[in-house]
Amino acid sequence: MLVLASASPRRQELLRNAGIAFEVQPADIDEAPLPGENPRECAERLAREKALAVWKTRPHEVVLGADTVVVIDGSILNKPADLSDAARMLHLLSGRTHEVITGVCVVRPAAPKPATRESRETARSKIRYELLETENGELRTTSESTLVTMSAIPEKEIEEYVATGEPMDKAGAYAIQGRASRWIPRIEGDYTNVVGLPVALVYRLLSS
Repeated sequence: MLVLASASPRRQELLRNAGIAFEVQPADIDEAPLPGENPRECAERLAREKALAVWKTRPHEVVLGADTVVVIDGSILNKPADLSDAARMLHLLSGRTHEVITGVCVVRPAAPKPATRESRETARSKIRYELLETENGELRTTSESTLVTMSAIPEKEIEEYVATGEPMDKAGAYAIQGRASRWIPRIEGDYTNVVGLPVALVYRLLSS
């Protein structure tokens, strides 16, 4: 059984629509970017950390971790802290093209290998991480990128949209599948990636 390391209702809906059976066990990790970390590295690292956090509690399952970031001018827009932060993000995106990156990680059970002298002297968490990194098919991390073009959004419409509460738990402060769809005339890439999970990519990882 696949375990989704996310509480996102959008990711759950995408998996259900694709006919992929799963259970949910959210991961509790710090999602702040690291100093000097680029957006793709950040999305992939967070996806990996989420998957590993859950896999440690369910080592006989297949675990899927994912993290979506919105990028404009090289900066990451995460979920808004409050209403004013949501409005700030929408002003940044208004009338421009930005990038949406979703990091994806699939972790499968690992067959134990004899430890070397060096690995015996390494912290247990690091040994597990190295095994997962080096064993074929045990841990696979990748990402999908989509370009999203937004029309210019009038100030009044930004205020009204923020007041609905829809932007508050969304990276970049908008939902392409919701009211914000009226401001998005064009995307280049995978639509489901912008919703929060690149389904075709995930299916390839699970099937290979």
